[in-house]
Amino acid sequence: MLATVTRTFCIANQKGGVGKTTTAINLATAFALAGHATLLVDLDPQCNATSGVGQRPVDVHPLLVGEPLRQRVVPTEVTELYLLPGSRRARDADTLAHADPLQAEHVVEHLTEGTQIFDYVVIDSPPSLGRLTQTALRASDEVLMPIQCEYFAMEGLTQMIELIRDIMRSSQRQLAFGGILLTMYDHHLELTQEVDEQVRDFFGEIVFSTTIPRDVLVSEAPSHGKSVLEYAPRSRGARAYIELCMEIFDSVS
Repeated sequence: MLATVTRTFCIANQKGGVGKTTTAINLATAFALAGHATLLVDLDPQCNATSGVGQRPVDVHPLLVGEPLRQRVVPTEVTELYLLPGSRRARDADTLAHADPLQAEHVVEHLTEGTQIFDYVVIDSPPSLGRLTQTALRASDEVLMPIQCEYFAMEGLTQMIELIRDIMRSSQRQLAFGGILLTMYDHHLELTQEVDEQVRDFFGEIVFSTTIPRDVLVSEAPSHGKSVLEYAPRSRGARAYIELCMEIFDSVS
């Protein structure tokens, strides 16, 4: 399981309920099903990415243990998909969220060095602009931002984009804007069409062509500890995440 170049994605948005964790789980699963060694990293103290692939949160977050990350990575039921599980312990969240710049840089180095054996790394960050999200961005090559098709879709995006630009300027890694993903898309709603046009007019080519439909099966899958690609592989949601995966592959071909 040796990768020549690791491609690391941070799934980020300071708003909750936009499909961030759902996208992290399903995109990581799609990479793995395509035959690529993939690591899903849970940096959100809610640990939904961990439970969403059928695993349990750990007592102490692997980034704080001081051991090589490969010793803390756990396999999932999907071949080639591995998990760096999250921790719900308040002390861990506080330590990671309030680390000083030197400590935060150490966490970034620990994370990047420990994930080089994978082809793809997908980091699920918390819904905030805080230190944990900044750490995830600094450890990534690309940021993917899901936004829900609603009236307030654009709200707060300016702050998020400014944070991304600050990290692009200051980080030693080359962080790129991987794209904006429209989620909970309903073709029958006029509002969805309006948001789609508004986002594409404003952001242009950085918006993915693929959209993720509003699909109850996507919402049900995590309660079974599975991605929608496993839970309902013929569903519209599963098909959409496969298309997103292929669009990402094509972006470097």
